[in-house]
Amino acid sequence: MRHRARTVVAVAAAWGMVGLAGCGETTDSGAGDVTLTVVATNYGDSVHKNSEGFWDRVVLAFGTDNPGIDVDVKVYDPDEIDEKVAELVEKGDAPDIVQSDGYSEYAAKGLLYSAEDILSIPVQASFIPSLAEAGEMDREEYGLPFTASTRLMYYNKDLFARAGLKPPKSWAELLVAARVLKAQGVKYPIALPLGPEEAEAETLMWLLAGEGGYTDSTNSYDLASAANVRTLTWLKENLVGEGLTGPVAPGELNRSDAVKAFLDGDAAMVNGPLSLIRQIDDSSESVPYGSIPLPSRTGQETPTMGTADWVVAFKNDDHRKAIGQFLNFLYGDKYVTEQANEYELLPVTTPVADQMRADKDQRSQWSGLDTLQNLQLYPVAETNWSEVAAAIRKQIGKAVAPNGNPKTVLESIAQATQ
Repeated sequence: MRHRARTVVAVAAAWGMVGLAGCGETTDSGAGDVTLTVVATNYGDSVHKNSEGFWDRVVLAFGTDNPGIDVDVKVYDPDEIDEKVAELVEKGDAPDIVQSDGYSEYAAKGLLYSAEDILSIPVQASFIPSLAEAGEMDREEYGLPFTASTRLMYYNKDLFARAGLKPPKSWAELLVAARVLKAQGVKYPIALPLGPEEAEAETLMWLLAGEGGYTDSTNSYDLASAANVRTLTWLKENLVGEGLTGPVAPGELNRSDAVKAFLDGDAAMVNGPLSLIRQIDDSSESVPYGSIPLPSRTGQETPTMGTADWVVAFKNDDHRKAIGQFLNFLYGDKYVTEQANEYELLPVTTPVADQMRADKDQRSQWSGLDTLQNLQLYPVAETNWSEVAAAIRKQIGKAVAPNGNPKTVLESIAQATQ
């Protein structure tokens, strides 16, 4: 759920402090003397607004009732925010609040407040359970979900109609559909992007659909499980082996290229994030699409791959109360809804999810909303997840290559978990 755009810096605004229900009392230095620093990620692109406007609106609204707290918000591109935060932490000048795609590194070092330290009980209880659990380390929630998305399988309705096909529910049905589409001359019956751009997402989708995943029931890494080997073997021998994944080898096909093939009408099926809806709407060629969870091996419901970005609060006892006040405001229904709507993301709280699911104007999001209670995220609580993800991006394409060995490749990737 990332988009690149220019770096922007929000203007500081002045606010005041009010009591915070549900948080421990702390001693702030006094009205007008507290300045919170916030570092956030930009979700904008060349078509849609950057995130500076969102934070500006939050700042102005919060400031109406809180004229004694200054908040300085800086918004950075996804490819530079981690480095900026690391530099500040290294200098001993950590921001009060950071909104980015991880939390485990700083939580493991004891640098972060837990949700219980800073949020009211109603706000803590409002988070989607699967997201709240994904933000936990050692049973304490340090990552507060800020944005969420899910990966769905998109299919071209026109190509399916011409072939007399219905959306598949199982791998057996998917295989039949791909064979029919190939026979009708479709270039990519189903795109399988296992190239280095974002292979960890495509891989996890298929592993979950095959009743596996990156971790076991205890949330410990289990990459080379029998279920995972079985899934990659099926992909290799069937979709790839029968030439149903298009002219580009999966290990060389990046997600952006697979999405382009879908937008151009060359791919009948592709897995993608909810933001693909926005790309379709913005495309000069309007693709008639449908979206469903990726069919599972058996046709039964399995967890759906999801992603999330997080808010974390660095320990600064002089600012603890003010941090809590600001975050309790940020997680109000208005701004959770606004963030989700602007960028085709999913809401992170149950009340907003329920409101959106009941709203016919949000129909394009319904498939994603229906997966929220059964999301499986990356193992972001593991401090070495970035190294494991890098190994997946580098090696996973080999597992489905003609001479590939899925078990050997998964065991090689698993070495990065040590």
